[in-house]
Amino acid sequence: MTPFRILLTLMFVTIFGYSAAVAWQHGVGLFPIFFGDMAKLTWSGQFNLDFMCLLALSGLWVSYRHGFRLIGVLLGVCAFVGGVLFLSAYLLVESFRCNGDVSRLLLGTHRT
Repeated sequence: MTPFRILLTLMFVTIFGYSAAVAWQHGVGLFPIFFGDMAKLTWSGQFNLDFMCLLALSGLWVSYRHGFRLIGVLLGVCAFVGGVLFLSAYLLVESFRCNGDVSRLLLGTHRT
């Protein structure tokens, strides 16, 4: 579990730093660019659509993990919008809350 936690921490720090640098240089106008590329039917648009589908799966998994209760749905929305920045922090916290039990981490405490 320690290597996984290290990976999550590295992902969080890297994405946070990269996002901060991009926001500093280009502002926070991500959504017009993100959806604009999809509307143009370019390869970057295809990547964005594929990535958005992965984000949707991530959000559904987080919601499922919490039994689709209100808190789970709210966390799922955070996963969809926040991407790896949210998911790496979420998984790091949950890995400690589950005491490293992978079944509990993947399924949630109410399903194990």
